[in-house]
Amino acid sequence: MSVAVAVLRKLAGMAVTLLVTSFLVFSSLYLAPGDPVSFLVRGRSPSPAEMAAIRRQFGFDQPFLERYWHWLDAVLHGDFGHSYLFHESVGAVIWSRLPASLLLVAVATLMIAVVGIGAGALGALRRGTRTDKGVLLLVTVGAAVPSFAAAIVLRSVFGVRLGWFPTIGNGNGPLDQLHHVVLPAVALSVTFMSLVTRVTRTAMLDQLGSEHVEVALSRGTPHRTVLRRHVLRNALGPIVTVCGLLVSGMLVSTAIVETAFGMSGNGSLLVQCVDELDFQVVQALVLLVVAVFVVVNTLVDLVYPLIDPRVAAQGGAR
Repeated sequence: MSVAVAVLRKLAGMAVTLLVTSFLVFSSLYLAPGDPVSFLVRGRSPSPAEMAAIRRQFGFDQPFLERYWHWLDAVLHGDFGHSYLFHESVGAVIWSRLPASLLLVAVATLMIAVVGIGAGALGALRRGTRTDKGVLLLVTVGAAVPSFAAAIVLRSVFGVRLGWFPTIGNGNGPLDQLHHVVLPAVALSVTFMSLVTRVTRTAMLDQLGSEHVEVALSRGTPHRTVLRRHVLRNALGPIVTVCGLLVSGMLVSTAIVETAFGMSGNGSLLVQCVDELDFQVVQALVLLVVAVFVVVNTLVDLVYPLIDPRVAAQGGAR
């Protein structure tokens, strides 16, 4: 029963957070510089009567809370409004560019998981050696390299000089798309990879120095079994937590990486719509990014006790 209550509390907290976020995102329309109506009539000089008709047509003459309620009701039904820039529904605009962004994030996540966890585990198992020092050096350098700087270096070296990878566009067909996304995924994952490596190394070192690991080794339990059952399993908690936190960071960083590599994804779409004052698309993209962040972190909180049974035991004891 206590588990069900805890789950309901988490879900209720997630719902409240999303509701508050939706209000803040909608309010940003009134705080941002510029007027949506002026964007709609750019290049023309309408009369005051025409301006009033446009405001009435798009609902800008309604009270703030009434507009928010209508917008929220439409969002809950999957309607994010109409794009002023592309002259079609916001959902269609986002959906058409979503596969490119999902592929980029998926490949970057795979790189982060494989390289980050692998390098962190290697450094922890060879603590104090040249291998460990090399890992720490790479982590320090990688954490200091922003995505746009990594994109410039990767394009220059592996795209222009060596010609191994394309430097612009999404590609055509699965294999070509995967070929195009390699360099953007590396640029996107460098900083996050360094963070996961550091967290993995620290978590595994904590477990390697714990009493239960020493007892298991003293009883003659094979080293690989101890690493798998006691060290890596208990270290997964903070690793999964930080990976969940990185999701939102990657979604935001796609705007930089996709623009640098000329990709047609939701990240570059966000930059374009901010420049062109297409508020409807900007609102939808920001809301989706925050929603993904909140949902993923709620799932991490729910899964954490399954990864580390000690958390569930402590919760039950309380």
